[in-house]
Amino acid sequence: QVQLVESGGGLVQAGGSLRLSCAASGRTFNNYKMRWFRQAPGKGREFVARINWSDDSTYYADSVKGRFTISRDNAKNTVYLQMNSLKPEDTAVYYCNANRPFGEQRDVWGQGTQVTVSS
Repeated sequence: QVQLVESGGGLVQAGGSLRLSCAASGRTFNNYKMRWFRQAPGKGREFVARINWSDDSTYYADSVKGRFTISRDNAKNTVYLQMNSLKPEDTAVYYCNANRPFGEQRDVWGQGTQVTVSS
């Protein structure tokens, strides 16, 4: 079955950049919408970015537009989140999500990776 593993988180100063990776094992990401969410301590899980399978269209939360870029490498079964101009308010655990309306495992989550942005 598909499993998602996030990596690339860490500690970075404000204004810096990080690239998160979400690698799939067990099966490919074919026909999945891929999404990134984040959750800060004591807060709800917040949508960050999405990339569709059919047309590679993307959508971003207003809070990250112009700073974050989601992309995918189908050959490597990996989705990326390039995060530039990071702000302290970007500090959160970032989760990768795979979602599709049909088939098995319609909604799959990774374990999360911590991103901490210092002032």
